[in-house]
Amino acid sequence: MNANKGATVLHLILIAFYTRYACADDHFKMGVNTNAAEAMQFLREYDREASGMCYRVTLSQWKFVTNITEHNRRRMAEELALSSKFERLSWRKAAAFDVSRVPDPQARRQLMKIVQSSRAALPEDKFTELQQLISEMKEIYNSAKICPFGQKPYDPHVPKVGYLGAEKQEDDRNYPGHQQYKLTNQPYQHYQPYQDNAEYPNYCDMQLDPEITRILAHSRIESELLYVWKSFRDQTGPKLKNSFMRYVQLTNQAAVDTGFRDAGEQMRAAYEDPSFRASAEEVYNQVAPLYKQLHAHVRRRLLQRYSSHGLRADGPIPAHLLGNMWAQNWKSIMDLVMPFPSSPSLDVTSEMLRQGFTPLRMFQMAEEFYTSMGLKALPPEFWRASLLARPQRAGVQCTASAWDFCNRIDYRIKQCTEVSMQDLVSTHHEMAHIQYYLHYAEQPQLFRDGANPAFHEAVANAATLSVYNAPHLQRLGLYNNKSHDQYEVSMNFLMAMALEKVAYLPFAFMVDQWRWSVFEDGVQDMNARWWQMKLRYQGVIPPIPRTEADFDPGSKYHIISDQEYVKYFLATVLEFQIFEQMCRAAGHAGHLHECDVHRSRDAGRLLSEIMQAGSSKPASEIIRTMTRGKTNRISPEAIVKYFRPLELWLRVQNREEPVVGWNSNADDVKLFAPLRAAAISRTASAILLIVCIANQLLL
Repeated sequence: MNANKGATVLHLILIAFYTRYACADDHFKMGVNTNAAEAMQFLREYDREASGMCYRVTLSQWKFVTNITEHNRRRMAEELALSSKFERLSWRKAAAFDVSRVPDPQARRQLMKIVQSSRAALPEDKFTELQQLISEMKEIYNSAKICPFGQKPYDPHVPKVGYLGAEKQEDDRNYPGHQQYKLTNQPYQHYQPYQDNAEYPNYCDMQLDPEITRILAHSRIESELLYVWKSFRDQTGPKLKNSFMRYVQLTNQAAVDTGFRDAGEQMRAAYEDPSFRASAEEVYNQVAPLYKQLHAHVRRRLLQRYSSHGLRADGPIPAHLLGNMWAQNWKSIMDLVMPFPSSPSLDVTSEMLRQGFTPLRMFQMAEEFYTSMGLKALPPEFWRASLLARPQRAGVQCTASAWDFCNRIDYRIKQCTEVSMQDLVSTHHEMAHIQYYLHYAEQPQLFRDGANPAFHEAVANAATLSVYNAPHLQRLGLYNNKSHDQYEVSMNFLMAMALEKVAYLPFAFMVDQWRWSVFEDGVQDMNARWWQMKLRYQGVIPPIPRTEADFDPGSKYHIISDQEYVKYFLATVLEFQIFEQMCRAAGHAGHLHECDVHRSRDAGRLLSEIMQAGSSKPASEIIRTMTRGKTNRISPEAIVKYFRPLELWLRVQNREEPVVGWNSNADDVKLFAPLRAAAISRTASAILLIVCIANQLLL
C-alpha cells in the first residue's frame, strides 16, 4: 500500500467514524406511516390513555408504600404489568410513523419522546426478562444484611445476640416492613453484644439504612468502618454481577433496535445535545479546582485522625473514611474538618422544638414560602390525602417523596416528618416538586416533566438554597447569632454545604461515565474501571484490594435499578445557576450564599417561567430565557461564585500542602489490579479492526 493511498483510506475511515458518532444523537429509526392526521389522532388518544394508566399505577404504588401488605404488593404488580403492556403497544404505534413527515413540531417532539425513551423495541420475551431482571436486582440489593462489627454470622446453636443501648422501632424509610434499631441517647455508639434469647432472633440483621449508614457517619473506629464498608459490598456486588451483565446485553439490544449505538447513547438522547459528553466534561473541569481544594483540606484533617491507615499527604483518600458508603457526601465528617469548631453550625432544630413546631406547621410554612413569591397555593386534595407525619400503624415506607397522580387534581407528599432543621429543608424541597407539577399541569402528559432529566431536582434544590441560610432563618425568627463571629459562622456553613454539594460532584459525574463505558466497551474489567474512574475524578481509592470477583458498582442502588445518574451531577450545578438568577431577579446584592428570595414576586415569576413549559421545550431554550439570553447551557459559574469565600479560605489553609489534588502511585493502582494483558488485547483488537476495514476499502 503506498503512502498516499494509505492516507486516503485512513481519511475515509475517520470520516465514517465521525459521521457515525456526530450524527447518532439526532438519529433513530423511523416508520413508514406518513399520515399526519393519524399521528395527531394517536397522540390525542395516547394523552388520555396514558394519563389514566399513570393515575392507576401511581395510586397502586401510593397504597403499597403507605400500607405495605401482600395484597397491595400484588395490586401494584398487576398495574405495573398492565403499564408495561401499554408501553409496548404505544411504542409500536408511535414507531410506525415517519416523524419527519409530521408538520406540527410539538407532535414530532411527543412522538420522539415515546420512541426514544423506551426499551419496547425488544421482543416481548426479552422485554419481560429485562423488567424481571431489574426487579430481581432491586430485591437482592434491598435484602442485603450484615452482622454487627466483631460478631460472627448467626448460629442457631448459640444464644442469640442483641444490641446494647438499642431500642426497637419501625424505621421504613427505604426498607418497608423491616424491624430496625434506633440507638438511644447518643446519635451513635458502638454496637456491643449482650445475651437475649427472646427479643432478637437474628442479630445479623443490619441493613444499609439506618444501621450501616449511621456507623459510617458517626464511628471513628477505622476497623469498624472498614468492616461495614467491605461487608455491604460482599452482600451486594458478587450476587448482582451476572444479572447486571445480562442487563447490559438486553439494554444495549433495545437501544440498537431503536436506532442508537448503545444504551448509553439512548440515555443521553434526553438531553438533546449532540455534544453532551463533551459539555458535561467541560462543566466538571470547571468545578474540579474547587473540589481539589476541598479534597486537600479534608485529607489533611483525616491524616490527623487516621495517621496510619493508608493516607498520604499527597495521595488519594481511602473511601471508607469519608462518612458515606460511596464517598459521595462528606457531611458526616464535619466534626473532623470544621473550619472553626468553637463557632456553631447553622442548625435551628432546638429552636424549632422550643417554639413547638409540628409537621403540619412546617408544611404550612413551606407553602407560604412559595405563595409569598406569587406561586400557586396547594389544592385541598393535597392536605386531605398527603402523609405528612409518621402514622401509628406499621408498614409505611417513609422515604420523602412528592407525587403527581397525573389527573391535574391530586398531588401529594409522603414524608414521616420530624421536627428538625433537616426535615424543614426537605419539606421545602418536596413542596418545590409539587409546585413544578402544578405549573406544568396543563401540558400534555408527555410534557409533564422537567425540561431535561436534571431540571426537577435542580429547581427543588434551588429553592432550598434560600431556606437553608442565616438571613432566611433570622426572618423566620429561628436564628439569632449575636454571640459568635459572623465570618466564622459563614465559613462553617459553607464548609457543611461544600461537603454535601461540592464533594458530590465528581462522584455524580463518574457513575455514568463508568456505565457508558460498560455499554460501549463491554463487561470486562468492570470493577477495575470503576476504581480507575473513582481515582481519576474523586481522588478516592479502595481501603483494601479489589478484584473482578467483586462488583463494587453494584453497591450503588441507582446502577442496579436502571436509574441514570448524570442528571444529579447536572442538577447540582444547575441549582446554583437557577438560584443566582432568582437572586438577581430579587435584587440581592452581596454574597450569593446569603441570598433569600422569600417574598420576592420577581424571583417567583422567573421560577414560574422555568416550570410552566415542562419538557415541551428543549432545556437550552429554558436556560436562555432564564438567563435573559446570556447563555443556553448549564454553567458552573454560579456554584463557583457561591463557594468563593470558602475557596479563598481553603487556599490559605492549603498553602503548605505538597499537592492540591492527589498523586497516585503503583501501590494505589495495585489495589484494584487492572488487567494489563486484557487492556493490551483490546487495543490490539481495535487496531486489527481498523486494518481490516482499510483492507476492505482497498479491495
